[in-house]
Amino acid sequence: MKNIFKYLLVALVSAFVFTSCDRSADRDWITPEPSFTLYNTTLGAAVLYPTMENNPFVLRWDNSKTTGGTYSVVISNTEDFATKVELGTSTSNTFTTTIGELNTAMLQAGLSPYSSQNAYIRVETGAEVSNAISFMVTPYPSEKPVIKNPTAGQLVTLNAEAPLATATTILWSDYSYGVAVEYKVELAAAGSSNFQLLGTTTDETQLAVTNYTLNDIAIKAGLPVNVASSVDIRVTATTTSTGGTITKTSDVVTFKVAPYQPAFVDFYLVGGGTAVGWNASGAQLLKQTEEVSEIYTYLEQDGEFRFLGQQDWGPTNYSLNASGINDSYKYFNTWSTNLEPSGNENMKFIGNSGMYKITINQNSRDITVTPSSVPTLPTNVYLVGSIQGWNASAAIEMTQVGDGVFEHTIVIPDGAEFKFLGQQDWSGMEWGNIHTGGNSGFLGPNGDNNNIQYNGGGNTYVITANIKLGIYKVTPQ
Repeated sequence: MKNIFKYLLVALVSAFVFTSCDRSADRDWITPEPSFTLYNTTLGAAVLYPTMENNPFVLRWDNSKTTGGTYSVVISNTEDFATKVELGTSTSNTFTTTIGELNTAMLQAGLSPYSSQNAYIRVETGAEVSNAISFMVTPYPSEKPVIKNPTAGQLVTLNAEAPLATATTILWSDYSYGVAVEYKVELAAAGSSNFQLLGTTTDETQLAVTNYTLNDIAIKAGLPVNVASSVDIRVTATTTSTGGTITKTSDVVTFKVAPYQPAFVDFYLVGGGTAVGWNASGAQLLKQTEEVSEIYTYLEQDGEFRFLGQQDWGPTNYSLNASGINDSYKYFNTWSTNLEPSGNENMKFIGNSGMYKITINQNSRDITVTPSSVPTLPTNVYLVGSIQGWNASAAIEMTQVGDGVFEHTIVIPDGAEFKFLGQQDWSGMEWGNIHTGGNSGFLGPNGDNNNIQYNGGGNTYVITANIKLGIYKVTPQ
């Protein structure tokens, strides 16, 4: 009988031990039992935004069950507080900080910007802890882009002979945080606030910059040519989310660059599809303003042409950079859709016959041909201006002396200004100087002209308007 009681006692003790061990396994030994009560908070916004950064964030708790001292407020992205960041401390039962500080602590604790997540907060003092409270929140990013290339003091060397080759690639740290981000790269003379746009990207953390682009922006920023000068570069990231638009700008990086003076050349238009034909000595000069050469002129449908570097067939010819073209003619890298290569040396205009504006960008080496606002040649041309008054209904009819060519002889006083009309009113065709001044110049149509100015001294002159070639001249009688 004694043995039976002994066995029963052993069984009961074993069952008690097993039950105790089982309960110990269920207990969360990482998270202590709450010693006092932290009251819930009303954050006021589920989505945080930089404009809130100075708004107060307040916590209160019941400290009647604690020994007092210094309370530490901690925040975590997990309920077990395995990783936690201290938000701040207090010696009372109240803690006040800002939304900006709260946002920073949440980011340090591992919460992601632009993502709605649970944040967990509790209060600790010595070995005692409060209960944990949680709330759904979307933090905003507090970091800014960091430029990795170019580096401070680096000299970026430009190659004037290869304007479209990459001079350098701007690199910076990723700032996307899972949402679309627009990056803006800007450059200014060192210490200046006059930043010029170098380029933009979407989500891409790099920008390849050509010799032409970097040189052009450096000159616009006021840097002298052929001198290694310091420039500041910065990257601005703009993101848009539920909370609105956030813009962060990197610290500037100062590097060096020596701009070069672009070698701009003359272009002379010649060809069967033009008003001058294949007569090289009469090839039509385009107006040049720094890197841009342009003219309004007549082009024939399916007519061929090319450009010369002089009013002669040699030594320089220019045409499209198409496959199979003789290297001596390669120049243009891109061209408008109404142009196409023709043979080994020419290009063909495949638009409708009429007046067009030809524009050549010598840095980017592209050519565009766009319709003129006055697409056809006029039947009549009239002279209007301070010579006889600006009354269009009384404009002087000029004499046609050739295809699209009109003349009139008149006394021109000092300070005279005038234009050409295709009718005796201001409602239709009009031509003036693309740029003011001179006894000859380039005609531009409605929307792209100025008054022609001339100091005639009260003498007699022949005024000639060659609408077809897009030029005018004033010749003493």
